[in-house]
Amino acid sequence: MEGTSAGFRKSLSCWSQELVSKLLHLHFKDDKTKVSGDALLLIAQLLKVFVVEATVRSIRQAQAEDLPCVDVEQLEKVLPQLLLDF
Repeated sequence: MEGTSAGFRKSLSCWSQELVSKLLHLHFKDDKTKVSGDALLLIAQLLKVFVVEATVRSIRQAQAEDLPCVDVEQLEKVLPQLLLDF
């Protein structure tokens, strides 16, 4: 099990556990709420997958519209279905 955690930590180097912790604590009502390290890793992985999927879907939307680059409009078009899928 520790090998799996080490793999997650290595693959999530761009997603700081401190950043994920701060994002979570912004929405907690009780300031004393604590989150375990494993939970932070899991949420960081979920955020990473969500961002990558949003990026890929936005690129596909821009390609379908024959646009040379992705804009916020493409993200807005794919976001409702993306949120339903998650």
